[in-house]
Order: sequence, then structure tokens, then C-alpha cells
Amino acid sequence: MTTPRQRHVVVMVTTSYPRFAGDGVGSFMEPIAKGIAARGHDVHLVAPWHPSLTRSAHEDGVTFHFFKYAPTDSLNIFGYATSLRADTDLKVAVWAVAPVAMLAGWRVAARVARDTNATVMHGHWVIPGGVIAALGAGKRPLVVSLHGSDVFVAERHGWARRAARRVFDRASWVTAPSDDLRIRAEHIGADPARSETVPYGVDVTRFAPSASTRADERRALGIADSAPLVFAAGRLVSKKGFEFLIDASRTLAAAFPSMRVVIAGDGDLRDALKERSAALPQVMWLGRQPQDRIGRLAAAADVVAVPSIRDEAGNVDGLPNFALEALATATPVVGSTAGGLPQAIVDGVTGRLVPERDAAALATAIGELLSQPDRASAMGAAARERVSRDFGWARVAERFEAAYDRAAQ
Repeated sequence: MTTPRQRHVVVMVTTSYPRFAGDGVGSFMEPIAKGIAARGHDVHLVAPWHPSLTRSAHEDGVTFHFFKYAPTDSLNIFGYATSLRADTDLKVAVWAVAPVAMLAGWRVAARVARDTNATVMHGHWVIPGGVIAALGAGKRPLVVSLHGSDVFVAERHGWARRAARRVFDRASWVTAPSDDLRIRAEHIGADPARSETVPYGVDVTRFAPSASTRADERRALGIADSAPLVFAAGRLVSKKGFEFLIDASRTLAAAFPSMRVVIAGDGDLRDALKERSAALPQVMWLGRQPQDRIGRLAAAADVVAVPSIRDEAGNVDGLPNFALEALATATPVVGSTAGGLPQAIVDGVTGRLVPERDAAALATAIGELLSQPDRASAMGAAARERVSRDFGWARVAERFEAAYDRAAQ
């Protein structure tokens, strides 16, 4: 363990965290919190309670403080990727429950900060985690980390923009997982001199190539080892761009008649997307899958597709965790130029980048990799080498530690 320059007591405020082992919701929050704790800091995580929670009170140096805010389970819709409808606008019920939830979170965050003699507050998602952290911080330094949907909400709603500006004014340091998201936050009011890009990390031990995994997963899916397999995963919402992958599959079917396109995930657009693919027997829908199986399925594929887009409402992923996890499995990735993907993929070297919303270009890139297995293998190996070097969670924790030190000065 590396000895930190200054030991911090961190109160981390978030509205999403894996509710149980293998949960894909807020999956990046767990290695962030535990990575910081592993560097010798005392981490207290404040988050909304959820009916599916099975977390212990203490795990790997992280102490959890889950707060209740609603009288019935059905009203627990604050956070955990449940606030937005298809990731394009806030659900009506959220408008009613959000003030109560934020008040409850503020009280708990302030109490935990006081009781633990916290040295720094770390709010995730400027809206609402950053607001709660800012209110509960008192005079303590505040670090705010952006994740995508928060900036989108601030861009779309005047009240959220004003709240975000207040938080940015209060923040000692602001981080974003991609340059695109950081620049958008700066347009809202984040100070460029106190902002930086800190990409997400990936566990290259957990997400790794494996011949036995490839064989096992293909057997479970009923797909022959010789059949081309394209895999994609994510919430079934507009910004993931799955409709363009479906359309690309239609183009690819003639050249690769035994190809299968496997999509894992669930969401508000499930029925519409399934209807779009109804005449395409090569498209398989798996529904929501545990995070570990997502990694195994990526390792079993010949190509992974990440066709992200900036949706009609203007929402776009910062840097999808799934893209980094797929790159770590040494399976070649075809992604779009949307959001932070160009920071993770070097076109023609560690994967392929195509224009967003371009099903023809997506089909061409996938087809080229399926037709050139040696080139695809070389790209996959280069991708794994790069993410191992530049996108480790230990490096992410180190950079957050440096942000705490700067904020405390």
C-alpha cells in the first residue's frame, strides 16, 4: 500500500452505488470508494436507501450511511439510475420526492461529517450529490465529480443550472471522466483552473481474455465457436445507440449468415428495440446481467460494439465503463466518436471509432474486424495493454487523493 501524503477523512455523497455484489448500477462507485480507502484514507459513504440493498455496514475500509426518505418502497426512486425516463428527462414522481430526499441526505451528510471530523466532502453527480455535499460540508473543502446525466440535467433545466453553478462556485476541485463532460461543465460555470479530467478505471484482473470463458459462454448461449459473435451491453436508453447496432446487424447478415449479435441490458426502450429487431433472428436479447457475466460475454465475443450517441435531448455518456471493461478483455471494440470514447480508443490501433448515428460505418468497421481476425487480435492485445497501463483503478484513486490534497490547501 502506498502511504498517502496526507490522511483524509472523506465523506463521499452519492445517489448510486452497487446495491449488492455484481450489481451494475453505479458500478464505478465501488472501486472509487474502496480504492481511496485502500490508500489509507477513512471513507464514509452517504447514499439513499434502496429496497435491494444488501451491503454490510463496513466493507474494505468504507463505512456506509444509507438514509431513508420515503414511507413506502415504491417511492424510493431517488438515484440508482431511476430518476430519468429513458435518460431524456426527469420522471414526474422525482419532482415530488427529490426535495425530501435531498433534505434527508443533507442532514445525514452533515452529521457524518461532524461526527467523523471529516477533512473533505466528495460529492458525486453535481446534481444532486454535489448539492447535498455542499450543503453538508460547512467550511470543509469540497470536491465534486461529474458523471454525465448530472451535467445533462443542468444543461436542460434552468433551476438545475443555477444549482450547479452554486456548487461549482463552492467547490475546491471538480473532476470529470472525459474532456467532453469537463468542457460542458465549464460552460455551465465550473472553473477551468480548478477542473480536471479523471477517466474511470478498469479491473484488468476481473476483466481479462480467457479461452475457457469464451468456450463456456458460447456453449451457454448455444453459439458455435466458429460463428461470429458481436456483443454489446448497457441500459436500453437512447444515448446507448443500440438502434444503430440493430440496423448494422441487418447489413452484416448477408456477409455473415451465422453471426449473432448479443445485447445485454434492460431499460425504458426495451420493447421498442425488440420490435426493431423482430425480423432479425441473429439479434439475441439477454436482459440485465451481473457485471461479472458482462465481462465474460465480452471475452467470448469476436467484436464488442459501443455505438453511443448524443441523443435527441442532448444527453451522452461521459465514458462508458463497459467500453473500458471490454477493452481489458482484449476483444476488439468498435465505438462511436460520442462523449469520452475517443479518449479510450485509438482508432486503428486499440479499436475502431466510427461517426455516431452511422449504422453503415458501424457495419463496415465490424465487418472488417470479423474478416481480419489477425488484425482484430492485434488491436485487442494493444487495447488491453493500454488500459492496463493508463486506466487502472489504483491510478484513479491516486488522482482523487491528489484532488483532496489540493482542495485542503
